Amino acid sequence: MNLGQWMGLIALLVSLYILWQIKEVLLLIFAAIVLATTLNRLARRFQRSGMRRGFAVTLSVSIFIAGIVGFFWLIVPPFAVQFQELTYRVPQGIERFNAWLYQLRAALPSQITPYIPDINSLTQQAQPFINRVVGSSFAFVSGSLEVVLKTLLVLVLTGMFLADPQAYRRLFVRMFPSFYRRRVDGILDKCEVSLEGWITGAFIAMCVVAMMSVIGLTALRVRAALALGVLAGFLNLIPNLGPTLSVIPAMAIALLDNPWKSLGVLGIYFIIQQAESNFITPIVMAHQVSLLPAVTLICQLFFVSFFGFLGLFLALPLTVVAKIWIEEVLVKDVLDQWGSQSQKETEFVIISDNLKDESGS
Repeated sequence: MNLGQWMGLIALLVSLYILWQIKEVLLLIFAAIVLATTLNRLARRFQRSGMRRGFAVTLSVSIFIAGIVGFFWLIVPPFAVQFQELTYRVPQGIERFNAWLYQLRAALPSQITPYIPDINSLTQQAQPFINRVVGSSFAFVSGSLEVVLKTLLVLVLTGMFLADPQAYRRLFVRMFPSFYRRRVDGILDKCEVSLEGWITGAFIAMCVVAMMSVIGLTALRVRAALALGVLAGFLNLIPNLGPTLSVIPAMAIALLDNPWKSLGVLGIYFIIQQAESNFITPIVMAHQVSLLPAVTLICQLFFVSFFGFLGLFLALPLTVVAKIWIEEVLVKDVLDQWGSQSQKETEFVIISDNLKDESGS
């Protein structure tokens, strides 16, 4: 290797190191690109009906904001009421437990009484756990503030990308050699179509899961059934882990009424999760995006290992985009063409030799 090749290799390694250090920022930028692409595709549909670009973008953004506001309007008030009820039911439960301990101490022989703990000793034993919970609560609050700031960053970037998407697209295409720019532009078109298909499929699956959850919780007469169903549908955007997270608040609210009702909620969510993973998502995604289930799970494990929760949340769109680039660049442009040029040259040499032999003869 000459000096120029060594310098190119060092520059490549330094660039990869810098990209790895800012991987979380890159994920946030990718989330903004996905959101901007979705809103831009929606705005284009409005434009086909004769609407101007500015009005189409404004309408798309308004629909998105209305959806976010509606989601929190459905979720926050019922959960606040149930949490408030939980705050005064827990002390009542502690008082009942303390009264039961006193009755037990009075009923048992005096020799066994010292071995029965009272509420104060239990509180002292649980103090380390309580301290850890409080520390986790502070970490959760600070983490929530970080999530809010990152969400605002994604929204600001989305607005910037949506204002003039073609300018950013041309800037990205110009990063490639001139002979390959038209090819990159075509790959970006395929990425847009695939992302739109994934979003459509995910939205359909989310609505089906939300509807099934609302019907099941209403049949069990669980409070805040609509809010819990909407939350289950939203968490369905996180494959495999989302359905597990959605069952926790539903079981907690059902536990306020009856312990057996929480088991019924667990059974309903298990049935919904099996229907979603075995029937709903495969059927919907087969028509929208051709992703193998094993590949999806492997990509989730990969992204959550390297990028954390944000990587898990963006695992599917990242997989969709990576699939397009791997198929188009690595497979079609590199692997499928590997050795084809030398084979053509060999065939040309053989044909030339045959022609020479025939002419000579």
